[in-house]
Amino acid sequence: MAKITLDNLAHSYLPEPKREEDYALKELNHVWADGEAYALLGASGCGKSTLLNIISGLLQPSQGRILFNDHDVTHQPTAARNIAQVFQFPVVYDTMSVHDNLAFPLRNRGADPTYIRDRVQAIARMIGMEERLGRKARGLTADAKQKISLGRGMVREDVNALLFDEPLTVIDPHMKWELRTQLKALHHEFGHTMIYVTHDQTEALTFADKVVVMHEGRVVQIGTPQELFRRPAHTFVGYFIGSPGMNLLDATVRGDTAVIDGTEIPLGRSYGQPSGKVQIGVRPEFTRLVTGNEGLHVKVGRVEDVGRHKIVRTDSFGTEVNVIAGEGTEIPANAERVRFDPEGINVYVDDWRIGGEAA
Repeated sequence: MAKITLDNLAHSYLPEPKREEDYALKELNHVWADGEAYALLGASGCGKSTLLNIISGLLQPSQGRILFNDHDVTHQPTAARNIAQVFQFPVVYDTMSVHDNLAFPLRNRGADPTYIRDRVQAIARMIGMEERLGRKARGLTADAKQKISLGRGMVREDVNALLFDEPLTVIDPHMKWELRTQLKALHHEFGHTMIYVTHDQTEALTFADKVVVMHEGRVVQIGTPQELFRRPAHTFVGYFIGSPGMNLLDATVRGDTAVIDGTEIPLGRSYGQPSGKVQIGVRPEFTRLVTGNEGLHVKVGRVEDVGRHKIVRTDSFGTEVNVIAGEGTEIPANAERVRFDPEGINVYVDDWRIGGEAA
C-alpha cells in the first residue's frame, strides 16, 4: 500500500508544449492517502487514463514527479512500482486455464503453492468463476475474461496500489453491481490503495472514498460523494454529477440576494458584489414548484415519473430549470414559479464556487 504524491505533475503529447492548452494533463499537486479508494471521474478525453498511466509507469510525464510513500518512482518502470493494473478490455492468457491465469502473478513471484491454491480459490469465489477454474480462457465470453483480469489484478495482497481503467465496460449490468460490491469488500478487508477510472458517476460514487473529478485535463474537485453533491467546487461538477445535474442560472449578486431576470432570490449568505461570469447553482432536489407571486417565473414543460420521484422540466426565459418532486407529490396545474432552498444555493464566478459569509 502506498501514499501517492503528484508533485508539479503535467503531461503533453506534443514534443514542445508552449501553452496551457497544449497539455492533456494540466499541472497537478495532490497527495492521495495510503489505503484509500479513489475514483477518477470525468468525460472521455479529460485526462483520466493519462494520469493513471503516469502513476503506473506506462507513461513518462512531461514535468513533475510521482512519489510512492515519499519515494520518487517517476522514472521507474512499471515492474519496479509493485502495482497491479486492470485495463478496459480483458487481457488474459488464452492458452492457460482460468486457475493458471489467476495464479500467474503469484507463481511469478515464487509464492508458496498452498498459499497460491487458497488465494486463487478465494478470488475465484469473489468473481464467480469457481466452477470454471479448470477451463481454458480461450472461448470464454468477454465479460468472463474481464472477470479473470479483475481477479488477476486482485490476487496479490502486497501491492502498493490497485489501478482500474474502466474495468467494467464489457461486464453485464447485474454483474457490474456485484463486482463493485466485491471490490469495495476487498478494499475494506485489505486496505489497498485503489484508483478506479470511470466516466460513470454511479460507479464512482458507489466505489470510492474520495472522487477525483477531472475536466479538460484538470482536477476540479476531490471530495466525498456528499461533498460533490452539496457543494460542487466547479460548475462542471454540478452538471456532471446528479441526474439531472445542477441548475445553473446567470445572475447578478449583491450581498445576500441574487437577481435573475428581475426576480430577487434570497441566498441565505452574503457574497459581496462579485464580477465576471456570475451564476447561481441549485440542484433540482433543492427546488420546488409553487403558486403565487414569490419565486422565479417558469413555464412547466413536461413531468417525467421515474418511479422513486418525478422530474419536472421547466423553462425560465430560455434557461432550463429542473425540479425534483416526491413520487406522491401533486404538480399544481397553475404552478408558474419555482422557489429555491437557500441552503442548497451555490454561487459561482467564472465557473468556480465562491464562499459566502453568514448574512
